[in-house]
Amino acid sequence: MKWLHLFIKYRLWLGILLLALAIYVNLEASFWPSFIIYFVAVICILGHFLLGPMRLIQTAMETGDMVEAKKVIDSVKFPGLLIKPIRSVYYTIQGNLAMANQDYDGAERLMKKGLSLGGSLTQQAEGPSKLQLGMLAIQKGDIKQGESYIRQAIRAGLPDSENNAAAYLQLCSIMMNKREYRAAKEYFRKAKSFKPNTPQIVDQIKQIEKYITRMPG
Repeated sequence: MKWLHLFIKYRLWLGILLLALAIYVNLEASFWPSFIIYFVAVICILGHFLLGPMRLIQTAMETGDMVEAKKVIDSVKFPGLLIKPIRSVYYTIQGNLAMANQDYDGAERLMKKGLSLGGSLTQQAEGPSKLQLGMLAIQKGDIKQGESYIRQAIRAGLPDSENNAAAYLQLCSIMMNKREYRAAKEYFRKAKSFKPNTPQIVDQIKQIEKYITRMPG
């Protein structure tokens, strides 16, 4: 809804304009005629600082426009004022952007900060966030911690077939490196059962499939 995006984008300035109008009406007439204008102005201003532009960021990320997502998230000057669930999402998204920029230490720090805040929105994002933390740990060479995070992600629940397939493929690779071939084959079977469509994951399945059948166990 374009009108909603425009409202969120200019909500603060609209609130300031309405506040100025309310003061003018109050001075020229009385408080009660200006009350509703004061009320709407306060709602707009509080909404800007307490809720932030999360919907705009989500839309940008869904369309793959990371430049716009970064621009919008940088417009949040006082993240400490965001209500707790929104603040959690804010730090999680910042972690995703840092990961896209290959800032792995920053991504890990931000994602952990988002998870630590808790709340219902964080619970929904717990699985994907822990999966990403697991991937980050593995990239940094901490296989044990990476495996732990990925198992936690699966237990917390992952939102779609692509995430589930990625998690089980990563566990498959870990088991192959440990020479636990039976477990590797089981995780590979589970990954394939989700029938992912992401080219990177499909290619990874094809690569593993070339030699996993020749493994003992």
